[in-house]
Amino acid sequence: MTAVRRTALVTGAGRNIGRACVLELASAGFNVVINGSKDRAACESVAKEAAASGVDAMVAMADIGDPKECRRIAGEAIARFGSVDVLVNNAALRPAKPFLEMQEADWRRVLSVDLDAAVWLAQACLPGMIAKKWGRIVNFTGMNAIHGYAGRAPVSVAKHGAWGLTKALAKEFGPKGITTNAISPGPIAADVENDAASMHHRQETMAKVPLGRMGMPAEIASVVGLLVADGGAYINGQMIQVNGGGET
Repeated sequence: MTAVRRTALVTGAGRNIGRACVLELASAGFNVVINGSKDRAACESVAKEAAASGVDAMVAMADIGDPKECRRIAGEAIARFGSVDVLVNNAALRPAKPFLEMQEADWRRVLSVDLDAAVWLAQACLPGMIAKKWGRIVNFTGMNAIHGYAGRAPVSVAKHGAWGLTKALAKEFGPKGITTNAISPGPIAADVENDAASMHHRQETMAKVPLGRMGMPAEIASVVGLLVADGGAYINGQMIQVNGGGET
């Protein structure tokens, strides 16, 4: 690492994949900005774990479904660290509801968190990356972006959108030294299942995984680590599937 540490902002970082990404990046020497929406105690706990690696860790609570909140936390991170060099758009809502029962508010809420937030955060962080001629953006897509699932129309659309955003940013900002990639996790073990529908969905997809098990958050975070490392500098505009050989 250079004398001046680089900084990474991870959304949805209080637990599971987000937490693992923070710890992976902290272990690689990045200062970290830990975003959560409700559970400050969980985010503070992750910050304490990250700080044990000798880096500076900042908690940035916000509802990133609000564009103003996206800009606020990015601005606070930039004010503290000078720039956000790595942006990991991990936070997502994955509600299950039959399409004909979906209301406009249901649709807008999922799109605002799962897709729009990645747009506004990237827009806020990219000027600093451009100035340094170095930056990394990692978006999360998932099996919803590849197959789509019944009862999850807004999630599937948002994740397809995240894949499109990845390709567009990779082409526009690659010439400026910034890579943008997506990771598509298979079924991943979670600290707490949100609801019975989510648990059933994980079990259903896990049945199609040749390795016969769920992935671990650290296995996803290690791919983030590769994408932001010097060894991953030639990977750009890709969607990397980390799914144990499951559906492709």
